[in-house]
Amino acid sequence: MTLLATEPTTLQVVWYVLIAVLWIGYLILEGFDYGVGMLIRVLGKNEKERRVIVNTVGPLWDGNEVWLLTAGGATFAAFPGWYATLFSGLYLPLFLILFGLIIRGVAFEYRAKNPDSAWRTRFDVMAGLGSFIVSLVFGIGFANFIIGMPVVTAENSPHLYVFSGGFWSLFSPFALLGGVVLVVLFLFHGANFLALKTRDVVHDRAEAFAVRIGLAAIAGGAVYLLWANIAYGFGPVGWVLAALAAVCLIASWMAIRAGRDGWAFVGTTATILFVAIWIFARMWPNLGFDNSAVAVPLDRVQAASTELTLTIMTWAAAIFVPIVLAYQGWTIWVFRKRLSARNIPDDETIAA
Repeated sequence: MTLLATEPTTLQVVWYVLIAVLWIGYLILEGFDYGVGMLIRVLGKNEKERRVIVNTVGPLWDGNEVWLLTAGGATFAAFPGWYATLFSGLYLPLFLILFGLIIRGVAFEYRAKNPDSAWRTRFDVMAGLGSFIVSLVFGIGFANFIIGMPVVTAENSPHLYVFSGGFWSLFSPFALLGGVVLVVLFLFHGANFLALKTRDVVHDRAEAFAVRIGLAAIAGGAVYLLWANIAYGFGPVGWVLAALAAVCLIASWMAIRAGRDGWAFVGTTATILFVAIWIFARMWPNLGFDNSAVAVPLDRVQAASTELTLTIMTWAAAIFVPIVLAYQGWTIWVFRKRLSARNIPDDETIAA
């Protein structure tokens, strides 16, 4: 009789951490993209101002989405059991995410193809809607990972796990709060980014909006973090991470009130970092699943690939990840300057 392994290997731990890092990078980088997308029509009062807002993320948004693709690919290769159970059981939420990503990408690519104001308005609305949908669904999804998604084994295969909850079971009060809080946090993060990247009237509007939405983020975040630690916490480490996230969020709000745009953006970045670390620490070792109905738990060991696969992946990551990071860092550096409506030409036919 073969005994099932219960303790993770070093490479299994390494790849769980790397997947967490990829998700954290995605949430931080795409977080301000989503916030900016939702704010195009809110802060831009004319075409020039809206083009300024779109241009702040124009060179960055598609590169930032690579983090999501890489996180999904790494999960598929390193933990196929985790990937298979999530993607086979959550078709509708994943469809909503794909729908949001598609209409958002189309909006950014096609809004400048026609100078007609109605054309651009439609695509601005699509960008905002897509950003909102993806943010909301991801917030609900991560809240469900905190709760623990129930799984059972398939009738004909004891080694195949399936999600046993229905679509509507995902929308518990805590999960809905998670979705709303992530939307508000991304709005705050995006407003801070716009304040950092723009000048003149767009900067002033972004700063004023950040001050207002920051209060909502602090209030919602406080309820969410307290609820998470009381109902689903994992000891002193969880409380420390929640406290660090709260301090950074409050510090960000104080910084934007004082006109310190850079520090405000650092504050929301650190908030997302600590909250994401909290979530992935909570998901270890069961990967966000509730295994109470199965004899052999679907965890970090049972869901993992072979050691040979993980070894090959580690060598590939060691070669290519630094290249990708260097390229993205170079892109951010090249497009680091602030923008204003004065940088936008009067000829509306010129692509944004």
